[in-house]
Amino acid sequence: MSILTSPRGKVEVVHCRRTESQDIYCIKNLIRKFTQKLFGSLNIIYLLEKANLAITLCNDKEEIMAHATFLDYPNWNVAKQDDWVSVFLELDSEIPCTPLNTLFMHIFVAVDEYSVGCCKEIIRNVFKAVPELHFIFLIVPSYMSLGSTLITVFDQVGNIPNLTYDEDFAVYICHRHSHYPQLHIRKARVEDHDDLMPIFMYHNTILKETYGEYFLAELIEAQDEENHAVVCEVEGIAVGFMSICSRVNMKLLHECFDLGLFHGLCIPHPDDVLEPPQELNVQESQDAELRNSSQDSQKTVEEPLEHVSSEARKRESIQGKIMEEAAIEELSSIVQSGNTSEIEDLENLGQESTEDDTSYCVSNVSSAASVSLPEETSKFRPIYMGASAAFCIQLFCIDEKHEARSLDFMNFVFSLFPDKNFCIISLPHLTPEFVLIQNFVKIVPFNNCTLEQDLYVFHRAGLLKTINIRLANLSDTPGVENLVSTLMLKKSILEDLKQYNEARRDPDGTPLQAFVADVAEQIVGVAVIRNEMDIEYIRSHYNIEDFIYFSHHQREEHGHLYHFALNPIFRHYTKFFLKEILRLSYKSCLYYPIYPQFRESKFQISYAHSLTSALHYLVPVRPRRQIVYPLEKLGINAPSKAVSKDLLSYALNHTNRKLTLEPKITVNAKIVVVGASNVGISFLETLVFCSHLKFSNITLISTHGLPGKKLLGTGQRKFLASDHCFNDKDHALMSLCSWVNVVVGRMTAIDRAAKHVVVSRERIVLYDHLILCTGQQYQVPCPTGADISQHLTNKEIPNSSKQRYTGKVPCNHFTLNDEEDCFKAVAWLRSNSIIIGGWDQQERAEDRDLQQVSEKKSGNVIVYGDTIDTYTTVEALLNLGMRGSYIHLVRPPPTSTITCINNYKVERAVECALQAAGVTVYREALLAQWNEGQNPDPIHSASFTTPTKPFKLPCSEAFFPGLTITCILPSLPFQLPWRYKWPSLILAQK
Repeated sequence: MSILTSPRGKVEVVHCRRTESQDIYCIKNLIRKFTQKLFGSLNIIYLLEKANLAITLCNDKEEIMAHATFLDYPNWNVAKQDDWVSVFLELDSEIPCTPLNTLFMHIFVAVDEYSVGCCKEIIRNVFKAVPELHFIFLIVPSYMSLGSTLITVFDQVGNIPNLTYDEDFAVYICHRHSHYPQLHIRKARVEDHDDLMPIFMYHNTILKETYGEYFLAELIEAQDEENHAVVCEVEGIAVGFMSICSRVNMKLLHECFDLGLFHGLCIPHPDDVLEPPQELNVQESQDAELRNSSQDSQKTVEEPLEHVSSEARKRESIQGKIMEEAAIEELSSIVQSGNTSEIEDLENLGQESTEDDTSYCVSNVSSAASVSLPEETSKFRPIYMGASAAFCIQLFCIDEKHEARSLDFMNFVFSLFPDKNFCIISLPHLTPEFVLIQNFVKIVPFNNCTLEQDLYVFHRAGLLKTINIRLANLSDTPGVENLVSTLMLKKSILEDLKQYNEARRDPDGTPLQAFVADVAEQIVGVAVIRNEMDIEYIRSHYNIEDFIYFSHHQREEHGHLYHFALNPIFRHYTKFFLKEILRLSYKSCLYYPIYPQFRESKFQISYAHSLTSALHYLVPVRPRRQIVYPLEKLGINAPSKAVSKDLLSYALNHTNRKLTLEPKITVNAKIVVVGASNVGISFLETLVFCSHLKFSNITLISTHGLPGKKLLGTGQRKFLASDHCFNDKDHALMSLCSWVNVVVGRMTAIDRAAKHVVVSRERIVLYDHLILCTGQQYQVPCPTGADISQHLTNKEIPNSSKQRYTGKVPCNHFTLNDEEDCFKAVAWLRSNSIIIGGWDQQERAEDRDLQQVSEKKSGNVIVYGDTIDTYTTVEALLNLGMRGSYIHLVRPPPTSTITCINNYKVERAVECALQAAGVTVYREALLAQWNEGQNPDPIHSASFTTPTKPFKLPCSEAFFPGLTITCILPSLPFQLPWRYKWPSLILAQK
């Protein structure tokens, strides 16, 4: 909030915000003839679509007072969009303008009475919103004066000609230091205490209550070679404080966090143990083979991690301004070490962990806000023998007015530790992300880490501002090879780079562009894009118009991001890299698809594209519900093939010019969702598609992980009725595996005091917010224990509906709750020859001999239940080739007068169909015993009581005992008897 005063003494309280589409009408009303002469005749909607930053100033009544739009290239066509830097350096070589530190004002309008104050307020907020920005240029016809408003903030630099016609234009510049200057950093003094204490007390009083009123003065006085206190000051007043220390508990960090990315934050040593012993590798590979063979349905792909060596042979002091020679030399050794860029790759998408009796692990997800979680295949931890190369921030506080300049501290603090290359800070999970740590890399903890804090790392070389994004050329190939040398998809990236250097387009003619990021002549990033050729399909199948006005973007302005790899030292330049790709390629939008990971090799799997480490800076786009067109009936009236074609479903991520400077709030709170029910999936979907928020710590605990794996073909997916909430296509369109950690296991306990859940009675998962969405699940029925030899009826049996079966589940008993259960049941039936032949009718018809053998082996199958899933299970068994005479449908006594079908005609038709198929139906039967009360594993017979007389279903063939009876029980839903709310705890059902 700011207060503006007009020349007549009127006062307005104003605030700045990003411009919205509904502001356009009011902005047009503020345009005057002088505005058009100064900036030209502009289409405001088009300008806002292409703007990198658009600011609107409003009063307390939300009335628009002023507006300004800024782009990363000049207006009036005085220079090409992709080549303006050389023009402005020729104009004044003393102004070190670069695409990183420069923007251009394309329009400014304001209420006349407050125009001067509005202009200064907008300029100040622009410099505050873009910390790297140092210069704002304004270009107007040379014969025009700026007027009384803009002249207060802009100074003329010179004139440059127009590219298309003979006319000169005046160039004006606005400097950061005049409106929101960089902070002066110095060592703290005791007399700073009085300036700093109000800032500390504004945030909390814990430190004062714990350490006393003068804790800050004591901390400043205690400075030595290992401990320093630093302040930032404005006009002689301290407005920020940082306490740093070179003593770091490296042992604890190595035990809790995967620091291999930065060589354990240690100086390389010849005795470092970075890889497990060979014997351990052999044993791990054998274990991995066993896991893969036994759990093929939970396929995972090993993820290559971004890896940076901290190898640097020469360190020089940084005092005031960083000495680029030292940082460049250090960066050179880092890049040349060959370990720079194990960049996040798409192989880690969709990875899931598996939970068995002895092992537990958490899956890798690519949130791209941090280095992706490594899959731990062993307990091996690297051993680093070198000295610590890190110092830590112990205490940090800064006035909100100057928070945007927090990074100004880093130049000075690195100069205090010239032998240290890393600065680290640890924060509680629930700490809101502030400006300083947005420049740090978040380190992923190991699975067994119980520390309730997140670790962030910043490298000295990240202070360099000389990063340059440009089109790749042939001489960049060795640098790119070195950058991606450890990537699994390095071949694909290098092939695309070679194709670009040779032809500038794909073999099919699609334009292709490759970009590199270099710092001090070292390649630190690479990106490959193509023209998006399916933009009509994307527009019709995804809500991209939530983010753009499609009609204001030309077809060739839509690009497809294929590869993106950036050294994690420069991760905070990711948005700048994307912005430069759009500028240099004359694109306005980029799209990045994530394909599902299917078992069948004929489908395109998720690592068809290399993972963009910029995924955090893209926004997921919601899919659109589609009309099912009868194309044959519509004929010439059918929609175009570009819209109606059937492509493999994928999740779409997007960015555009408007989003390149749009902040995204990261939420690090540990959100644990238990259960992959419809409610659970819907909840995760809601979090993932929050375009302005990024939830970096979402975990799903589910017995079988995320649904949508397509374990069964279409013909075998009829065991359970569809609830029409989420199907495989919906899961592919969401790609929750890109954002959600998956723990495959069963929650067995909740410790609310310690805020953790126990998985499979073995390991714990910490949470800040726990969401229980277990849904409705079919349970193993508990036999009543009635002895049918006594000829008991249902009325004589005590009510046992609330009892739960707690014994061992027989091996030939299956409770069908999801596709995983159905897959296991089908596999068991087929392996034991309960069903015949292949997977479809044609295969069975071709194999007469196998059919005859299977008929001899076939045994009874008991389907117990009275829900719609009971009938779909019978139908699925018949479709799989089982004879109806071997199927026994046992229906328990109804609990309501309303049946699952609730339509007499339909029920009658179903009964007739079952009779025609030869299926035997038993009504109002209660399960009494398995195997006549003996050991139920495996099941040989099942006894039931009825309102009249009991009965027993034995094996139909005695030749294969234990293999012929399968109890499939898709009924008796276990209804949660309670629903209540607890702090940070939500219970929900399917």
